[in-house]
Amino acid sequence: MSTGNPSGETVRQFTVGKDDEGARLDRWFKRHLPQVGFATVSRWARTGQVRVDGKRADPADRLSAGQVIRVPPGGTEPAGKAPRARKPLTEDQLAIADSMVIHRDRAAIVLNKPPGLATQGGSGTYEHVDGLLDAYAEVGPGDTKGAPRPRLVHRLDKDTSGVLLVAATPGSAAFFSRRFSGRSARKIYWALVVGIPEIRDGLIELPLAKQPGTGGEKMMVDESGAGQPARTRYRVLDRAGNSAAWVELQPLTGRTHQLRVHMAAIGHPIVGDGKYGGQAAFLTGSISRKMHLHARRLIIDHPDGAPLDITAALPEHFAASMAQLGFDEALGADLPDPPKVDERDAAKTAAKAHAKQYRKERRGERRKRADGDAKPSRKPTGQRARTGSKAPAKGNARPTGANPGPAGGRRGARKDSPR
Repeated sequence: MSTGNPSGETVRQFTVGKDDEGARLDRWFKRHLPQVGFATVSRWARTGQVRVDGKRADPADRLSAGQVIRVPPGGTEPAGKAPRARKPLTEDQLAIADSMVIHRDRAAIVLNKPPGLATQGGSGTYEHVDGLLDAYAEVGPGDTKGAPRPRLVHRLDKDTSGVLLVAATPGSAAFFSRRFSGRSARKIYWALVVGIPEIRDGLIELPLAKQPGTGGEKMMVDESGAGQPARTRYRVLDRAGNSAAWVELQPLTGRTHQLRVHMAAIGHPIVGDGKYGGQAAFLTGSISRKMHLHARRLIIDHPDGAPLDITAALPEHFAASMAQLGFDEALGADLPDPPKVDERDAAKTAAKAHAKQYRKERRGERRKRADGDAKPSRKPTGQRARTGSKAPAKGNARPTGANPGPAGGRRGARKDSPR
């Protein structure tokens, strides 16, 4: 958090905090002095009134922790519409919000999301995690404005339980979002699946696309060239005869419903996932019909130093099924080896991040031109960096002996090198 005197009657000085490391100067103003509009910041920068460490600064300049920002008097009049008023939460909602917290520090709030609670709202969805985030905002005595509202930085499906990371500040939200988009965060899921995969430690590589006619609500394997690359590593931890297996899943890409589609595609749908496995996804007997997919562990860099490593306990129905099938949670305690980094994938990720940053900077330039603060710039020549990834040609999934299963055939799974 940046520190300083927010009063606009005199020259003010603010020290850039860790949360704002790498943020643009105009974004810093939006976070900490939202009443100062972009046009005002641009005018102050152009006339040399706003300075960073005593030097003239541009709105697009990146900040470093410890730098001192000089802000001139003025700019305290309200700009645009007032911020959204926080909707008061009921006692029941506050209790639900409090019961989910499994870790909290100045930058991160980690929740153990229960199954059946959506991460964000949508058509007909009124109860969701996003609607409870005001419960985590730090509001001091007599503070009518309150601290910044915590922000979601990734999502879980409604019926998936487990670790959900919420950023406590805008700065930490930017930090964690970069880790997720850069795929340096390690997400480990537990699932119960129907049948036993023949390959105990394998990699599924099948491109995914939205299924036509479902309004984007359902995904499918698409090897026509239009699908987005998707990779999932799985490891069989234990088995219950030939009926079910307990598997550990690591999504190496972040496609919608990726784990569910991939496991169904190789003939081993996740137990309880009728959307992708149909009736074959349900076990007989007293095993719960709820979906058995749980975000067990998250390992991610933390802005204050040591990585965050959080494990979430299983929900009641999942734990009961584990016990009934004779599975011991201790068998899943070992952390699997990190996946090998494919140089081509790393290059694509870097190009995508570069293109994203380029678009952000271009948006800033367009805003400047709209305010008359910059000369029209010439369009860039040459071909822009492509942000998408080419889908592999048909047959590039390299099957190597996954259990054919009732519907999937030998699709998409390949054996990793022996452990």
